Amino acid sequence: MEYHDELSDVKKIHFVGIGGSGMCPLAEILHSRGFELTGSDMNESDTLARVRSYGIPVFMGHRAENIGDADMVVYTAAVKNDNPELMAARAKGIPTVERSVMLGIVTRRYPHPVAVSGTHGKTTTTAMITQILLDAGKDPSAVIGGKLPLIGGNGRVGNSGTIVCEACEYVDTFLQLHPEVSVILNVDADHLDYFGTVENIIKSFRRFAKQTSKTLIVNGDDANSMKAVEGLVHASIVTFGLDAKNDFHAENIADTKEARESFSVVKNGKKVADVQLVIPGKHNIYNALAAFAAADQLGVEPEKIAASLGRFTGVHRRFEILGTFDGITVADDFAHHPTELTATLTAAMQMGFRKVWAVFQPHTYSRTYMLLDEFAKALSIPDRVVLSEILAVRETNTYHIYAKDLAEKIPGSVWFKTFEKITAYVTANAQKGDLILTLGGGDVYKCANMIVEKYKKRN
Repeated sequence: MEYHDELSDVKKIHFVGIGGSGMCPLAEILHSRGFELTGSDMNESDTLARVRSYGIPVFMGHRAENIGDADMVVYTAAVKNDNPELMAARAKGIPTVERSVMLGIVTRRYPHPVAVSGTHGKTTTTAMITQILLDAGKDPSAVIGGKLPLIGGNGRVGNSGTIVCEACEYVDTFLQLHPEVSVILNVDADHLDYFGTVENIIKSFRRFAKQTSKTLIVNGDDANSMKAVEGLVHASIVTFGLDAKNDFHAENIADTKEARESFSVVKNGKKVADVQLVIPGKHNIYNALAAFAAADQLGVEPEKIAASLGRFTGVHRRFEILGTFDGITVADDFAHHPTELTATLTAAMQMGFRKVWAVFQPHTYSRTYMLLDEFAKALSIPDRVVLSEILAVRETNTYHIYAKDLAEKIPGSVWFKTFEKITAYVTANAQKGDLILTLGGGDVYKCANMIVEKYKKRN
């Protein structure tokens, strides 16, 4: 398929919200390709410091004059239509491009794009594949949804023809991508405010699958994922999972200390490697198998894949241990969907702590309302549950749903309106040997940091 390169006549690009985790890697790649970049943002951050280190000018605050004489303006989905920089660009007739569209444009400039999709596990699996390729000397470019310690950020510019990126299904943004190799980790009920039904989600994943040119790596244990690729013949389908019917499956699974999994990888009936993960949870077996299958497709030897997976320590906000204070461990995790909460909290409960405290920030009114019973079931796993108010994100509370409604369904749970009150309550009641685990897709990490600071001041 022939593509028009939208960047062919572009020299200067302005990024609105350049410090965003999804914007910074794109800026790095375009800067390395010789484009002249400028950017703006509202808040200082590590990513903004990284952008500045390349000599890219960054304006603090959004003003019409910031766009200068740009040929194109890129903006994040969080930017509103009345943003002065967007309004100025449109008034001047300068093309404006949303971040996911730019990701599609950038990946089409690589001969070998690899995209990782799925309701859960995208960031971890994308990071795994990136680390495997780096360790194997393949020098990929990457756009990752979280910070990978190996590269000190969530993106990198490589010199090969391969780029690895996340493919997010929300509002069908992954349909901007046309990968050579795609991973479908799972297809679950989420973003129902947009999709409406699970069937519609499956249809979107099918459209994404149809845009993959060479290989689809699919969770063969997940009925929805298999339904999404059923009957497709334009690309080869490689399955992974725990069931022996899959092209790649795990055998000899053994729980080790702290819920870290070891297993053998079997490819087409033949054992090819043993893997020992250092990140916890059975859900990471699936992520590792998907990464293994993808790296195999990209020509990495099985023993190198296994060794790299054994060195993978996770990404930012995925069961990230922030410290241990007077015997109390504090950790933070991005889990914001019942399936993710179930996987993370099940792993936490198997790690040998005296009690597990789950501090959960519900993320969006629609998700909380539509999956209320599922959230209650998942949050019944830990010993203690503390809830914050629901983070609105992009919504208004037309559902009339509140944190207290969820708390009423979880025996023994409590809820507070502020992170300050949560911090005071948890630090007053947690005891030596406990785990305090903050969870959510919003800014609950701030609460984790407040808990850490409170403990540090005690010592």
